[in-house]
Amino acid sequence: MKREHKEMMKVRARNICLTVSYDGTAYHGFQRQSPPIRAVQNVLEEKLALVFGDTIELAAAGRTDAGVHAMGQVVNFFTDGRIPTERIVRAMNSVLPSDIVVKAAREEGADFSARHSAKSKSYIYRIQQGETPDPFSERYAWYVNVPLDLAAMNAASVQLLGEHDFSSFRAAGGAPMLPVRTMYRAEVRRDGVGIEFFFHANGFLYHMVRNIVGTLVDVGRGRRSVEDFAAILASCDRKRASATAPARGLFLESVIY
Repeated sequence: MKREHKEMMKVRARNICLTVSYDGTAYHGFQRQSPPIRAVQNVLEEKLALVFGDTIELAAAGRTDAGVHAMGQVVNFFTDGRIPTERIVRAMNSVLPSDIVVKAAREEGADFSARHSAKSKSYIYRIQQGETPDPFSERYAWYVNVPLDLAAMNAASVQLLGEHDFSSFRAAGGAPMLPVRTMYRAEVRRDGVGIEFFFHANGFLYHMVRNIVGTLVDVGRGRRSVEDFAAILASCDRKRASATAPARGLFLESVIY
């Protein structure tokens, strides 16, 4: 949201915060796009305008990419609409498409920002394994048809903990920002016949999780060693890391305030 727009919006009576889940398959990411390209933000703002009888411009905790999903995306917006807070969830879900769901709604003070008030975020990345792909998981997991060494990937992921310059796992094209982040938790675990990666940090760079996963999978395949992974992180050189993992396996799990 542009600064001048934010100041205009903040004079409105209410600051509403929503927790939203969505399947990102059909959308060109979260951030608003010009028609005919459709993003999750376009749909939310359109339906919020119907429910609140107001023009809506929202801010989000994270701008997920095309094909990326969210379990707990958080957004906020300013409005003079009078619908009671306890009725917002049902009203919104009655007009939203089935692949976007409002999970919770609350009012916040004027200074709350879904983006700037966030303390940390967590992401999950899912990999599908097995002799053949599962068509029912195809939209929500990356199919890797070779065995992966879970212990090696966990040993490599330990290198991520703490404060680091994560430039090695940062894609070009993102918003300009400092590359130093603090990783609180990074682990790889079995999830049925598949594998799930979990990351919790005070912030993430553009494509950071997908680039980390792509490199960890190469460790799991035996193409890189744990020592190689540590050297890649220390190098701050994106060219030394592996290819970006596909978008479909990534979920914004939660945002902590």
